[in-house]
Amino acid sequence: MDSTASRRTASGRSSLVESIKGFTFAGVRISKEDLRRRITMPEYLRLAIREAIQKKDVDTARRHLDMAYAAGAEIPQPAEAPVIVFINSKSGGRHGPQLKARLQELMGEEQVFDLSDVKPHEFVQYGLSCLEKLAALGDSCAKVTRERMRVVAAGGDGTVGWVLGCLGDLKKQGREPVPPTGIIPLGTGNDLSRSFGWGGSFPFNWKSATKSILDKVATGPINRLDSWNLLISMPAGEKLETPHSLKPTEDASLDMELEIDGELPKKLSNYQGVYYNYFSIGMDAQVAYGFHHLRNEKPYLAQGPISNKLIYSGYSCTQGWFFTPCSSDPCLRGLNNILRLYVKKVNSSKWEQISVPSSVRSIVTLNLPSYGGGRNPWGRLKPEYLEKRGFVEAHADDGCIEIFGLKQGWHASMVMVELISAKHIAQASAIRFELRAGEWDEAYMQMDGEPWKQPISKEYSTFIEIKRVPFQSLMVNGKRN
Repeated sequence: MDSTASRRTASGRSSLVESIKGFTFAGVRISKEDLRRRITMPEYLRLAIREAIQKKDVDTARRHLDMAYAAGAEIPQPAEAPVIVFINSKSGGRHGPQLKARLQELMGEEQVFDLSDVKPHEFVQYGLSCLEKLAALGDSCAKVTRERMRVVAAGGDGTVGWVLGCLGDLKKQGREPVPPTGIIPLGTGNDLSRSFGWGGSFPFNWKSATKSILDKVATGPINRLDSWNLLISMPAGEKLETPHSLKPTEDASLDMELEIDGELPKKLSNYQGVYYNYFSIGMDAQVAYGFHHLRNEKPYLAQGPISNKLIYSGYSCTQGWFFTPCSSDPCLRGLNNILRLYVKKVNSSKWEQISVPSSVRSIVTLNLPSYGGGRNPWGRLKPEYLEKRGFVEAHADDGCIEIFGLKQGWHASMVMVELISAKHIAQASAIRFELRAGEWDEAYMQMDGEPWKQPISKEYSTFIEIKRVPFQSLMVNGKRN
């Protein structure tokens, strides 16, 4: 008992220190000139990439190649660890524009892309294609630069996921290697950043820390990260306000190995997206949805991570998470009244239905050991409990995802301060939710912090199917040994 309390106290103290100090690499002195030499690409490559993106034409690269290798010109040499940065300059409060300027100072200005100007898919389609074009023309410097490249995503979890998703297209297109990604945390929760050693907040000593971050991106070890494909199949005709991470699709279909109980509508609407951290259904998503719209309507309220968290906490108290019932009858509050859950368990190829406890008002599927700003609601489970439940130790690259439930606000609060674990439901390699309207004709959902309101029908089911993306993302680990 004492050791548990001590561990919780230590965990809380560590979290507090991290939130105050951000992250820094104390005692590490890095020469600005040496860092710039190691991560900056030759000028002709920087200019070729920029022009290819601006003109959306990779053939413009030939002109820069001819000038670089003109008679009498010094043969260009590739950088040891060329780095490209994508920055969401609107994140991080007032520090966004200042950080952008600092990054441009430490490397070639053309290697820092503001996401309001250049989207990650544009860089993949034109910037990297430019290097590949030059390499195909016999430019060894471009070839090595392409092979050695590393990427930094400066923003919140949404920004990181956006960059990872676009880089993942390289794998689909057979354009390897896929550059590994490091992170500068500028968001509110920063759970992806925490999970890979980059800290949970933007450091106060950010000017000096930026050099250390770039150095670690250039030299840090590579870890792997699972990602999960989410498919929504719903009756056509219902209006769905899709978040950025979900796109309409006609190419996807449900797993035919699991039979559908009941008739399907004549016409379906399908939406597809990828997430890296979590997908949830229920009250937590409803609170996030309300907060999201409040922030959009009154952006002056959200001036940084701390104010966001305070507003979010206050807003959750007004949405029934703590005090008011979801319906007139208390027995209808649980998600089990509108939802069925099917999973493929670890090391199993067969679907099976899992009962959802009647007390659960939110279901979360979690990929990372960090949720809601550094908490671990799944908990650090003892080996004997893992064996009893048929679970394996949770990791971000283990090919399975954790499913847990939250009962109400008080239970969620106790879970989030790590006094107790969440309600363990299952651990799976594939998931299907089937929703049918009852007392409710809509459900709230969120995926990696992007919430939406999901219409559900009494006549036909809506299906949410989750399967692992067959390839993993490459992440630079920022933790110093």
